Amino acid sequence: MGPGLDILGCAVTGPGDAVTVTLTDRGGVRIDDPGHPDLPYDAHRHASGIAATEVLRRAGATSAGVELAIEKGLPLAGGQGGSAASAVAAAFATNTLLGEPLGKEELLYAALVAEEQLAGRHIDNLAPALFGGILLVRSIDPLDVVRIPAPDTLRIVIVHPHMQLRTADARAVLPTMVDRETAMSQAASVGAMIAAFYAGDLSRLRGAVDDRIAEPVRSALLPGFLGAKRAALDAGALGCSISGGGPSAFALAGGEQSARAVMQAMIAAYASSGIAASGRVGRIDEQGARIEDVAQAGGARVPG
Repeated sequence: MGPGLDILGCAVTGPGDAVTVTLTDRGGVRIDDPGHPDLPYDAHRHASGIAATEVLRRAGATSAGVELAIEKGLPLAGGQGGSAASAVAAAFATNTLLGEPLGKEELLYAALVAEEQLAGRHIDNLAPALFGGILLVRSIDPLDVVRIPAPDTLRIVIVHPHMQLRTADARAVLPTMVDRETAMSQAASVGAMIAAFYAGDLSRLRGAVDDRIAEPVRSALLPGFLGAKRAALDAGALGCSISGGGPSAFALAGGEQSARAVMQAMIAAYASSGIAASGRVGRIDEQGARIEDVAQAGGARVPG
């Protein structure tokens, strides 16, 4: 979430990734449907397959096998946590069919094996996808996450320009070092956001969503973003920044009406730059991963 690079993330209501998992008497993991033509059938290269394989390993279910079918509700390489969502859903459903031998912390680490291989070692997307809510990540090893309260009126606007940006490419441009002034400003911004959430005073978010580390370098990879950000703030957004690694952008708003106006302003700004975009308005999803049905197959869905 903006200045909370790798340490502050949230789950959003609305579209998510769904993974249907079927137990088989053949060992190992097989992918029947990867969810997108650009995603691999190879379970060792797909987020869901890697996560399910790690759950089987951690559970000691060496003779068990699973088949996976993925439904991608989140855009591919869209900055909305799609790989994390698929990994968490597969881990959650596989664990359920095995009789839940693993706790949620172990499931998080199983999903992290996939995320680390495909996008880098961070859990600001994985943890909210699994646990729900707004989460501050204090530590991965040992796991230490803090749930941040979300005012009921908070709305999350997500606008997706119809382009892709691989997480690896977005992370490649990040600086390896920042000066003291930048570091202190970034810390102050994260603190101001958390203070606003705890106080339930969304007006305190104005000026707080100020990412001085990732946004300046990533915006160069995202045509139309700066115009969309200006449009969002002019339309009344409480803050706006890049969603994940991009290309999606997010804005925070107080109430449904304001959020809709912000979304339309952002889409229009992208259009003025010759870029088609779509958007949605959501709330904080407090539940995270969930089982939708358990029969001969198990399915788990996780929010964006």
